[in-house]
Amino acid sequence: QVHLAESGGGLVQAGDSLRLSCAASGRTFTMYTMGWFRQAPGKEREFVAAIRWSGSSTYYADSVKGRFTISRDKAVNTLYLQMNSLKPEDTAVYYCAADTTLGSYSARISDYDYWGQGTQVTVSS
Repeated sequence: QVHLAESGGGLVQAGDSLRLSCAASGRTFTMYTMGWFRQAPGKEREFVAAIRWSGSSTYYADSVKGRFTISRDKAVNTLYLQMNSLKPEDTAVYYCAADTTLGSYSARISDYDYWGQGTQVTVSS
């Protein structure tokens, strides 16, 4: 099993920056891809960004491209999401997720096997 724990959320103003972290533990050597998803009130969970755990390829939703940067530090088994130029519409609970079975990039929720508990990001206008 893989255990994921997000941190770093909070209340910020529009235009501010925030960095989320996701600490992974357990069988981390089985992870192929890690991703960030978010869910705003009353909306479905959506893909934000993904990164190959053993490579450098990154993928982004169009809504965050150019503002958010996903990265990982394998030495400390931690995934990051640097969020710049935040907008009120970025307000959501942010979740990290790990794929240990598909083996390739995916933006689909169903392709990720493990999820963190989420961290709230609120952007005020």
